[in-house]
Amino acid sequence: MAIEMVYIMNNTSIIQDEVLAHRLGLIPVQANPTLFDYKNSEESPTDLNTIVFKLKIKCENNLDASPDEQDPQKKYKNSNVYSGDLIWEPKGDQIERFKDDPIKPVLDDILIAKLRPGQELDIEMHCTKGIGREHAKWSPVATASYRLLPEIILKKEITGDLADKFAACFAEGVVEVVTEDGVKKAKVVNPRKDTVSREVLRHSEFQDIVKLTRVRDHFIFNIESTGAILPQELFLQAIQVLIEKAKYVKVALANVTASDT
Repeated sequence: MAIEMVYIMNNTSIIQDEVLAHRLGLIPVQANPTLFDYKNSEESPTDLNTIVFKLKIKCENNLDASPDEQDPQKKYKNSNVYSGDLIWEPKGDQIERFKDDPIKPVLDDILIAKLRPGQELDIEMHCTKGIGREHAKWSPVATASYRLLPEIILKKEITGDLADKFAACFAEGVVEVVTEDGVKKAKVVNPRKDTVSREVLRHSEFQDIVKLTRVRDHFIFNIESTGAILPQELFLQAIQVLIEKAKYVKVALANVTASDT
């Protein structure tokens, strides 16, 4: 869910209407999208496909401020407009449906605009459901990446003082030095923490002892959410999309094979 339609009744700030609308659209909204329907351009807004926010704020002089005050946030009232100033206006039965998890911006401290005495904003915003392919504001993912699991293979045991030197070549927690039968030994305990610096290969005494590689079928995903949807839920939803695409390709390939025969 993201702000799609912005109705500006009054904007006397220095920010142009179109820039202000763009900034509002990028504010992450905390609302479960599975509880809303997609809205096409021909449909009217309803409580099942639209969320309404309102923003009505005016900057004024702070009469309680010191005459020589220079800090705008102390000198004026409402000098900064934040996402927390957006007020959700429930429609239909939304107030009952979302009583346990009220709809709001994910963060309250996203700066929207700066105002000075006499300037004000009077805006109504409509949030609708969409996907990131159409616009980035509908993408609940901030950053996403993956890497293969590092694999550290020891061709023979590393003991004594070399064990400590070997462990120091890796990030903390990758290699531990343990004592067995009175002998210090290096053991790979958590290759997942390896930063793949290859520092160990700079030392000639380890070049023929250790092999650095990757596990080719073990992927580590890193997903950073905007806050609208939890990262673990995003991963499951992405896998489901991938499954549906695979089904589509499978059917297409079967049709091609059938036509060739």
